[in-house]
Amino acid sequence: MTALQEPARPEGDARPMPVPWRRMAWVTWRQHRTALAGAAAFLGAVAGGMWLVGLQVHHAYAAATACHPATSAACSDLASSFNHMALPLFNGYPLLAVPALVGAFAGAPLLARELETGTFRYAWTQGFGRSRWTLAKLVPLAVAVTAGAGGLTVLLWWYYQPYLAGRNFALSLNEVSPLASLFVLRGVAFAAWTLAAFAIGVLAGVLTRRVIPAVAATLAAYAGLAAAAGLYLREHYLAPLVTSNPSVRVPAWILSRHWTKGGHPVSQSVMSQVFQREASRLAGEGRLPRGVNMIPYVTRHGYTQWTTYQPASRFWPFQWIESGWLLALSVLLIGATVWLVRRRAT
Repeated sequence: MTALQEPARPEGDARPMPVPWRRMAWVTWRQHRTALAGAAAFLGAVAGGMWLVGLQVHHAYAAATACHPATSAACSDLASSFNHMALPLFNGYPLLAVPALVGAFAGAPLLARELETGTFRYAWTQGFGRSRWTLAKLVPLAVAVTAGAGGLTVLLWWYYQPYLAGRNFALSLNEVSPLASLFVLRGVAFAAWTLAAFAIGVLAGVLTRRVIPAVAATLAAYAGLAAAAGLYLREHYLAPLVTSNPSVRVPAWILSRHWTKGGHPVSQSVMSQVFQREASRLAGEGRLPRGVNMIPYVTRHGYTQWTTYQPASRFWPFQWIESGWLLALSVLLIGATVWLVRRRAT
């Protein structure tokens, strides 16, 4: 009789057979289903609150736009009521904390908890391997939180639609804003920021090997990155335009303005004196209506105002540029995390 025999392993080779990816995914789900459920509940609560408030906003906008005549007291009250409903989410600043919270409470504890408690040693002896163990934990959760943020973006777009359409109302918004409030919320950049925050969190967890320090480091790093992008990086994605046309206003993102006369720069203090002198002259002639724009009167004396700005038509190019470098940064951070885990001594 003959029997099939398993090929003999080299003597002394006690390494277990590699665990299939599907079993690793199942183990990841079993270990982190609570974290996934928590992230889903958090994003669901935000989405639910936005949906309820958004319904009221849309109803108020419909009532204000349908009111006639627009100059009546009743219509003014409806418009004022619609404008006041924007607070406190008008600029979207509270929602910018969502990616940071996802990174701090879903990404930071992911590996830090196992490194802190030492349970990773058991996993590494079960045929997972360090790289496969790390990727099996990071990739499914990264995809899940990014997809959740993408779904929330669709809801945010719907929520802000009345304010973006209501140009005749006092609180009409810019598509491109210096501090990234609506810019981050209304496009693919929100999902990219969430993925970047998650990647920052897992790397902080590997570096600190403690949950609480990893959470604090994630919040600090994300805040610094968001501030740097909003204040310094975003305005340089594409070369800004320069014009002497005084009609450039919102929704353009105005970067700077300066005055010249005869090709030479004029200081702001000198221009203040020019404006005051021209206003006094018009007031003495009885030709100074309330709220009059003084720029056309000043330009008659040879002064030219130059405006450096980013047009609102660059909203989507800016979105793709920002999402691209955030995606590259996330891949780099996850790669660094895998490398650190492989180099870490047990």
